[in-house]
Amino acid sequence: MPRFPFKGYCWAVGTTSFRTVDFNVRIERQLALLDGFWSLPDNQNEVWESNNPLQVRLYRFMQEKNFARGNAPRPDKDARQITSGLVDIGLINNERKLTAAGRALLHVSVSGDFSRDNSLGLPADSYIYLKQLLKTSNDVDDDTVRPFIVMAYSLLRLGSLSDEEFTYLLPLCTNQANTEVVLGAIEDLRNGIGTIDNIIISRLMAMDNYMAAQDYLLAERVTESVINDIGMNRKSRAYDKPYFPFYQILYDIVFNRNGDAVAALYELSKKIKNKPGTLWRQYLFATTSWRRLEREGLSALNNVPLLRARTETEFKKLFFEQMHLFKARANLSDYADLNRRYFKTTDTVIFTDGKVEFDILPRCWMYSLADDLSGIAFEASDSLSDDVALSDIAAFLSVDEQRLYSNLQLLYGVTVTTAADAGRVIHDERYRRFNSLIDERFSRDALIDLFAKFEQRDDNSIRQIVTNNADVPTIFEYVLGIAWYIISDRRGDVLSYMNLSLETDLLPRSHATGGNADIEYHYERTDNYPAHRLLIEATLSDGSNQRRMEMEPVSRHLGEYILSSGDMDAYCVFVSTFLHRNVISDFRNRRTYHYYNDQYENVVEGLKILPLATSELRTILEYGIGYDRLYSLFEAAYHSDEPVPTWYEREMAEALASIAERQNGGIAL
Repeated sequence: MPRFPFKGYCWAVGTTSFRTVDFNVRIERQLALLDGFWSLPDNQNEVWESNNPLQVRLYRFMQEKNFARGNAPRPDKDARQITSGLVDIGLINNERKLTAAGRALLHVSVSGDFSRDNSLGLPADSYIYLKQLLKTSNDVDDDTVRPFIVMAYSLLRLGSLSDEEFTYLLPLCTNQANTEVVLGAIEDLRNGIGTIDNIIISRLMAMDNYMAAQDYLLAERVTESVINDIGMNRKSRAYDKPYFPFYQILYDIVFNRNGDAVAALYELSKKIKNKPGTLWRQYLFATTSWRRLEREGLSALNNVPLLRARTETEFKKLFFEQMHLFKARANLSDYADLNRRYFKTTDTVIFTDGKVEFDILPRCWMYSLADDLSGIAFEASDSLSDDVALSDIAAFLSVDEQRLYSNLQLLYGVTVTTAADAGRVIHDERYRRFNSLIDERFSRDALIDLFAKFEQRDDNSIRQIVTNNADVPTIFEYVLGIAWYIISDRRGDVLSYMNLSLETDLLPRSHATGGNADIEYHYERTDNYPAHRLLIEATLSDGSNQRRMEMEPVSRHLGEYILSSGDMDAYCVFVSTFLHRNVISDFRNRRTYHYYNDQYENVVEGLKILPLATSELRTILEYGIGYDRLYSLFEAAYHSDEPVPTWYEREMAEALASIAERQNGGIAL
């Protein structure tokens, strides 16, 4: 009986066993855990390879630290799988010990210093990820390929990639020859020639195992064994058993025009698991209604080539192609999410508006390097584990400042002669994208809805709307920053005011160290207020936790800021979904509080801290109350002598409602 081996036809970065929310945080935490695990006396002299008890110990260790969840039936296997992605990108070695590159990333994470003091102006962690991904390679069948380099080469050739091109076509580029074929096919596709499905099928059918399997199907009487063999399932041939009865009924429908079997075919398609089954249903059926399938029979089917096959040979050929097309589409779709997560760690690639492209400075750096990149795209790096300079990866990757400036001028039509000029161009482009992002995803109505979800702690919906690469408290700070930017009529450099780490798509991401994520809004002098700084402190803690966690830090942050800056007009707004009565009381009593430096040499006489619930923030957004009005309201509330038990309700909530009614005649924007 012939056995057709599964062979790789695409690349993927990392492993689907480590595809997780809070991606950056999980990598940083995993490095710290591995470092801690190997420092334990019982583990220091142990060897990883084939040491199942040691691997089990690592899994249990990760369980204890709340990193691995559940109870894996094979903990040694899970320990290998969870860590294998970091092996792939060189942050740990095969022994699961940190490499020099891994230690460099761990140092950045532990120190919390993500400063952009490198030639590309990238956050420190992103710069390490970039260097690692430039070196990372896959072995695909008999080929070696560096996925990030291939993507960079493709972006330079094509300018950008659509999401579908990135998902289904780019990973098919596994050697020089098929890369040129695939990129040429993408160019044809953009000119209306061909389809993505045809490109995938062509790629598969150029491989000897697929050709041999199809020839076998064409030559044999179809049995369950034949279907299992030609399915080439990499895990077990038995996984393809549902295809045999599906094939039989489909054959009956095509050649006997048996409309009574259509509903049964639909039911059998459900036994083909996961996305391939979904793709078969989308391909064959015009409806998902059982009643319509029974009633309409053949009329409930789509007019597709497989259902129009005239001969058994044509039917077998088309069935084989669709079977493997849908398997490939499912795999490529699965890998795309993984590839996107890893590539985004570099902060060089933008995934937005259905398009993938380089950010400004990385594009200018890479521009004109396509041929050089092609020269290293299909060979392994010998420095994957090392923390090296860009020029050590390849001499042509060194960053030439003057080349950056000339490429900025060439590509973006701006005159750039200094780093300050380049900074202005990048700043302006970031704000163009940020304002577009707000227009598309974070309108006033969208923000109001999000704040309501924060109040309900509907965390899953929040992550779906914003991002799954940041924890919910970080997302709360980010959304609050956007809201305040809108309240401030989009004035001010809010992207720097928000002390958050942002990805190239300008969405937030979390780090393992957490740290100070307060918003520090800078206001220039106007007729309505003096020049001042507004510190915005955000929390989702409630009840006694809020009292314990927030009262002292908020006062300290404001006091230290005023002492260090000398800005006596600086004040703080404390925003939460819930305001504890004693937190309100504490902040009110800070009006008469004296905050001293260490030597009692300087003092701040009275701290202005205004609590604000998200319910009131929703009113501000709904009725378009701007910062000019808010500043006056905050001043009046701060100086009010209203007793604490009624202060917030009268001086904040009712005052805002009154402004809203007067400003808009009771009609929301």
